[in-house]
Amino acid sequence: MAVKKEVTPLLKELKSLYPKHIIPLHHKNAWQLLCAVILSAQCTDARVNTITPHLFKKYPTVYDLANAKLTDVEKIIHSAGFFHSKALSLIEMSKRICEVYGGKVPQTMDDLLTLRGVARKTANVMLGDYFKKPAGIVVDT
Repeated sequence: MAVKKEVTPLLKELKSLYPKHIIPLHHKNAWQLLCAVILSAQCTDARVNTITPHLFKKYPTVYDLANAKLTDVEKIIHSAGFFHSKALSLIEMSKRICEVYGGKVPQTMDDLLTLRGVARKTANVMLGDYFKKPAGIVVDT
């Protein structure tokens, strides 16, 4: 996707104001970041960073989480809020990554949007911040 000429000055100014963008969610790979971003909806990054160490210790791979029991994941992520929906999203997202994408987080907007719990904002975080293929600007409060 080509960046429109009108946006280029804005992007340059943002880059000069924020030269060292740091992702506040702790992660070791694309799948862990995707889980953390899904958990971060209506939740603070600090809270997510207290939840994910236990989640990733119990389910260290996408395949492990794809085979998890919903109630077990709900217990771990309960403090993130909306835990039933988020747990279901984490498991179903992981299943689809295993079954359709060979265990690897997809790197296109269209493919990311097929994952449960992923809408454009989450997809833009993954594309821009992790894969360095920006497709939009992500704004968070």
